Amino acid sequence: MRVLCTATGSPSHGRALLPLARALAAAGHEVTVATTAEVAPVFAADPVRVEVCLPRLDFNPPQSDAEETQDAPAAGAEEDDPQMMRMLLDRLAGDMAVQSHRVLAELARDVRPDAVIRDGMDLGACLLAEQLGIPQLPIPAGTVNIVDPAALLPALNRLREDLGLPAQESPSSLYPHGRFDYLPAEYSFARHPAPILAYRQTTVVDRTAGLPGWVADLPTDRPLVFAAMGTAMPMFREVLPEGAPLPPGMTDPVELLRTIVAGLSELDCTAVVATGGVELEGVEPASHIHLTDRLAQPLLLECADLFVTHGGYNSVREAVRTGTPMAVLPNFGDQHSNAERVQELGLGRHLTDTRPEAVAAVCREILADRDTAARVRRAQLASLALPDIGQVVADLEKLVA
Repeated sequence: MRVLCTATGSPSHGRALLPLARALAAAGHEVTVATTAEVAPVFAADPVRVEVCLPRLDFNPPQSDAEETQDAPAAGAEEDDPQMMRMLLDRLAGDMAVQSHRVLAELARDVRPDAVIRDGMDLGACLLAEQLGIPQLPIPAGTVNIVDPAALLPALNRLREDLGLPAQESPSSLYPHGRFDYLPAEYSFARHPAPILAYRQTTVVDRTAGLPGWVADLPTDRPLVFAAMGTAMPMFREVLPEGAPLPPGMTDPVELLRTIVAGLSELDCTAVVATGGVELEGVEPASHIHLTDRLAQPLLLECADLFVTHGGYNSVREAVRTGTPMAVLPNFGDQHSNAERVQELGLGRHLTDTRPEAVAAVCREILADRDTAARVRRAQLASLALPDIGQVVADLEKLVA
């Protein structure tokens, strides 16, 4: 079986795809990953073919395009960060889909895929699968969770018309064979449910990444709190032209880091903060706070008592997998929806007050809340009861057959 995979956006999207691609490659199938320069390093240690060819997500469209998005909502846009969502979906269902389809169609002539596993933001791969008459399923991703397939259908049909493909009447044509996930249905974060193929996620994502030696020397007489910025915000800051503003609705990562450190400085704990390379400005961390650029997040979560997170879907899933309560400080995109869902499920709290004393107070409450700990443990057990990731091999073979 030959499988064409796509991953775009931030490195977290690559990590969501990696367990699926790794399982298929280990079973002897030919796996090709089309991706971007930012995501490609995720696959460096695995026996998959990597092609850096996909267009990079660009939040700086021409001025005329940016002005248009102020007035007309894009297909599928939700209420969270409406301006940013309009811009995002206009890009995904517009030039990005066209560019992605163009390069993937060329790559497919060489790969001759039997199936496509695509990034949730990659509509070009969806169209390619329709052209080839092969199954396609999106990877677990926040974009898939929040985009309304019914509202996106008109934009998809316009793309189909341009390619000479028949229009579809069903919104489920966005994922006609279902979608992948790493959480059980009762803990789904999808606003628009669809059939899922769910597997138990692994804590071993990067085979070469372990925890640094200084972690073993951390004090253990107080709760261990882990905080992380995620990969998307620092990446956007790096790829934007110098002096360019952040996309609408996005908080500057320096401000977010300052909020986290100031809040945790007031908490009686041992704290590890992964900055993503963002420089801390305007606040002096307390002596119990340990700053590091990056860390093997799934490993440290195994012993953390609390996870202060931006609410990216990868991070939320990893916290459920390790049974770690969450304090969610969302920034953009699906993170607001994820924060609300975390609180709805009783797995933690949505931080809406970003004053340091308020952040510290909520973290203190979560650490003392036995009911939250019990609900997170219940979700962890349900997650651990899912089939092993290796089941994707038989499931995909069945779809192809």
